[in-house]
Amino acid sequence: MVLYNFKTICKVPPAKDFIDVVLSKTQRKTPTVVHKGYKISRIRSFYMRKVKFTQDNYNEKLTQILDEFPKLDDIHPFYADLINVLYSRDHYKLALGQVNTARQLVDNIGKDYLKMLKFGDSLYRCKELKRAALGRMCTVMKKINASLGYLEEVRQHLSRLPSIDPNTRTLMITGYPNVGKSSFINKISRANVQVEPYAFTTKSLFVGHTDYKYMRWQVIDTPGILDHALEERNTIEMQAITALAHLHSTVLYFIDISETCGYSIRQQVELYHSIKPLFANKPLLVVCNKIDLKKIEELDGEDRELIESVRADKDTQIVPMSNISEAGVINVKQKACDMLLTHRVERKLRSKRINDVINRIHVAQPMKRDDKVRGTSIPTTVQAEKQKTKNGEVLAKRKTEKDLEEEQGGAGIYNIDLKKFYTLKHDEWKYDIIPEIMDGKNIADFVDPDIERKLMELEKEEDELIIKSEEAKAMEDDVDELDEEQQALVNKIRKKRKLIIAKRILASSNNKPVLPRTANGASIELADEKLSEIGLDTTKLKERAAAQGKNSGARGRKRTRSVTRKEGEEDDEDMDESTMSTLERSRSQSKNRRDVSRPRDASSYRNPSQQREANKMAKKVQKKLQRNCKVGEADRHVFDEKPKHLFSGKRGIGKTDRR
Repeated sequence: MVLYNFKTICKVPPAKDFIDVVLSKTQRKTPTVVHKGYKISRIRSFYMRKVKFTQDNYNEKLTQILDEFPKLDDIHPFYADLINVLYSRDHYKLALGQVNTARQLVDNIGKDYLKMLKFGDSLYRCKELKRAALGRMCTVMKKINASLGYLEEVRQHLSRLPSIDPNTRTLMITGYPNVGKSSFINKISRANVQVEPYAFTTKSLFVGHTDYKYMRWQVIDTPGILDHALEERNTIEMQAITALAHLHSTVLYFIDISETCGYSIRQQVELYHSIKPLFANKPLLVVCNKIDLKKIEELDGEDRELIESVRADKDTQIVPMSNISEAGVINVKQKACDMLLTHRVERKLRSKRINDVINRIHVAQPMKRDDKVRGTSIPTTVQAEKQKTKNGEVLAKRKTEKDLEEEQGGAGIYNIDLKKFYTLKHDEWKYDIIPEIMDGKNIADFVDPDIERKLMELEKEEDELIIKSEEAKAMEDDVDELDEEQQALVNKIRKKRKLIIAKRILASSNNKPVLPRTANGASIELADEKLSEIGLDTTKLKERAAAQGKNSGARGRKRTRSVTRKEGEEDDEDMDESTMSTLERSRSQSKNRRDVSRPRDASSYRNPSQQREANKMAKKVQKKLQRNCKVGEADRHVFDEKPKHLFSGKRGIGKTDRR
């Protein structure tokens, strides 16, 4: 698995394009119409929103650049040194530092001008402050144009780098130029590296992949290295040096024994001894290439001694090979892979972690406990079933659910009975109706079995009442035939009935709470104690209870008695219509009356400190709305995606500024 994918880094536009993108987005995504007739607070919010939106856009895009470019201190040392070789570590860090500084400057400019816009006293002043803020942000971006251009070049080059996993199984090919390295990687992998008969055809690292023992291997072809001091090596050679220094792999050092590469065997062996420190703690395989042109046995004594001097290290092996005839190619690949696998196992065994793992591994070997013979155990029920079959009895086959399904119509028609599998104390309980619980009680307990009979009796009673009401109505129709004394008596009865109905309505419409049954034993002293514990003042509650106690004892009846009956008045039956209307009026007023002893906004707080804390929290919530230039909590306005002034009509000559 590749650790880093540099191809996903976002494109870095030049400063001019950067400014155009941000300002165009500001124009498209923010309101575009403001009039001098607006309230000054609305004008300020209009321009503050534009400044804040532009600042956020710059911050977002610059942050994306800083996050996506690799940080040299956080990535693998191989990639860190490779970037240093290709682009210079100092220039790279300087460019990213300038981008980070520009981001901070843009944020500071936005914050400063937002503060000034809060005190803008006119449309013109706010507009000029917005213009100055956006202009200064654009100036900051123009100053880092060179850094943005450099980072774009780095991004393009990084995207062309090969995807190398520093931790996977790797074969690395190195040596002088034109010794057959690229031809070998083309033979054993799916890479397609350019091969030419001249030096330095390969100018960068190339990666191919091959399979061995059902595992994926990566093969790296490095540019050719010349034998001179490290300071004199160019960028192409330093890529190979960096790979050799940081990647744990099998190193395949190629030697052209035919000397057709332009370098003698002595020069190639001297280069080997020069870069040998880079091969430390790595398996090494020396490949004598181009044996189709000249075999090792055909070399003179001096050259053979030079090649044998490479064997000084006991782990170094020399293998002949030819890319043209493909002799020894597979042998070189297999030996290189086996050497790396062996080396990786040995390195793990030498590590400290192996001791922790071995201490936790225990292979159990079963031992014989005694000489007792233990036979198989067959349950008695199974033996009884077998005995029945032996005696020739025909056993009834147990019906399965499949058999029941086929008997009762098949799949889709048969419905399995799950209740028969219930494990209950009595089998008759299996098919009991599941109770429906409501308010903690079973509804079935309250179902009357004689409900139908009682319903018929109730309907019969209603019919009788209807008949009686019709008879009473017929009697009322005959009122006109009564004399004056009888007429006065009827009027008095009707008046008395209306009074009873009015008193009934007034009594049922008071504001006294409906207490549950569990509160019958509660007392005023207990309520006073509970309210005092939570910090509420109960003085007025005690006074009101004492005042009500002087009356008849019924809560909420003081107003009614004072209106309906005064001292020296006659009985209720002499009450006139004005008194009844007063009753109705007092009823409606009692609904709308509230406690005026405390302000309405303080009526729900325990004490003044709690009210101050709530006001402070409310102001804190409003800050976010003000920061986002919202009118209020309900501001959900969706602006036009395509404003008309941007997408209609023609521009006149010279009218190209749409901002």
